[in-house]
Amino acid sequence: MRYHQDLQICATGKNHLNHENNHLKLVRLGIEARNEFIIYMHADCFVCKSEGFEASSRILVTLGSKSIIATLDIVHTDIIHPCEASLSESAWDHLGAEEGNLVSLSHVKPTTSLKHVRAKIHGNELKAEQFDEIIRDIVLGRYSNIQIASFITACATDELNINEIVYLTQAMIKVGEQLHWDHHSCVMDKHSVGGIPGNRTTPIVVAIVAESGLIIPKTSSRSITSPAGTADTVETMTTVDLSIAKMQQVVAQEGGCLVWGGAIGLSPADDIIIRVERSLDLDPTGQMIASVLSKKAAVGTTHVVIDIPVGATAKIRSDQEFDKLREYFELVGRAVGLELRAMKTDGTQPLGKGIGPALEAVDILAVLNNKSDAPPDLKEKAILFAGAILELGGKAPQGQGQAMARAVLESGAAYKKFMAICEAQGGFKQPPVAAYTHAIVAGHAGTVVAIDNRNLAMVAKLAGAPHDPAAGIEFFARRGKRVDKGQLLYRIHAETKGALHYSLQYARQIPNIVKISRDDE
Repeated sequence: MRYHQDLQICATGKNHLNHENNHLKLVRLGIEARNEFIIYMHADCFVCKSEGFEASSRILVTLGSKSIIATLDIVHTDIIHPCEASLSESAWDHLGAEEGNLVSLSHVKPTTSLKHVRAKIHGNELKAEQFDEIIRDIVLGRYSNIQIASFITACATDELNINEIVYLTQAMIKVGEQLHWDHHSCVMDKHSVGGIPGNRTTPIVVAIVAESGLIIPKTSSRSITSPAGTADTVETMTTVDLSIAKMQQVVAQEGGCLVWGGAIGLSPADDIIIRVERSLDLDPTGQMIASVLSKKAAVGTTHVVIDIPVGATAKIRSDQEFDKLREYFELVGRAVGLELRAMKTDGTQPLGKGIGPALEAVDILAVLNNKSDAPPDLKEKAILFAGAILELGGKAPQGQGQAMARAVLESGAAYKKFMAICEAQGGFKQPPVAAYTHAIVAGHAGTVVAIDNRNLAMVAKLAGAPHDPAAGIEFFARRGKRVDKGQLLYRIHAETKGALHYSLQYARQIPNIVKISRDDE
């Protein structure tokens, strides 16, 4: 009944809404759309009819002085009515809207930069001003997730040359703020391109470097294609979504921080692109370089060390790929004013025991606490990178950085610094523990000869990581290790029975995630 009354009111113009200006009243449906701006309107809405809006139209939605560009979803039931509209939750938040507000709706001006995306799809080289237009329009919300996905895929499979990567990086820097750290000529940073499970050295490195007297304002991403990003892992121990002012306060107090980059918005285009990359399960090389170095430049970094793991099932699979990536990082780094060192590391197997946010946090705390059962590979790699940063920043002579880093770690000073950083960011908390586990054991005796990093990471993700912080894998089957039949290879952790079952099904379909030679071979 109410539906027909609303339809009649809209048709006669007696609803006291400004029909000529295309105003609709907002009602809240509570729909989450993964950070995409969606507007919901009824199929019989007078605005849809008068403006010719169809499903998936891009619409300018204005409330007071704020505007967003939203994608239209058409509703055919009476959950909303012809004189009403609703928004996805992220759109409500961005506009600061309240139920009952009136929003005005209009067509979006054509996004001309999409012609550059189409040119890239056809294999054409783009110029600096074309990347500037694309990135500016992405940040202004003029691209839908589908259009951003088109840009990402057009630049994937090594389709960006070195000049284009420089232009993309510079464009991403231009559209955001840049921090400056007064009285500090060296501002340090460290980043891993990922590709192997675990590998959570960053919190250990930050603690060592900050304790040694250099500043290291570390911003990190959440996971894109892995079971955990540094921000996901650190969030199991302390608050990571700090404001810029709070981040600066922590660094001034402790010399370092461990912050989620998405919370401070210094490279806003990167945050938007990463959200879509996560859905695509893609992290293209050119965009990855631009993502990493635009964030470093935005946070005010002057010196950065890049970890590039190389292995058959890692992201970077050969020495030739490593050489090219190192060259590109160094060239783009120089172009944006960074002193950069890229280091090749072992990408043939996981690092540490934990794979997934909380399990990686347990490893980090074990190394910082100098526990006897702490993963030695995680400890040594953290010392390697902390030492390189201390040398790059002039705190240690060449060749002596690792000795200095080891002394800071083994004295317990790095642990105290890490805890101080956690307290400054909001307090320390113990990582959560999963309710359900399942052991994967060796089917026969032999020696571990290879590990499929990609499928091992997939098992951890299907178990719930990183969305479920306690989910993931404890890994025990190092390459070269002799195992007996029935011996534990890895243990799956999950927060729900359903996730554990889902992950276990996948693990059983791929029996050679851990490849074991037979004794009789």
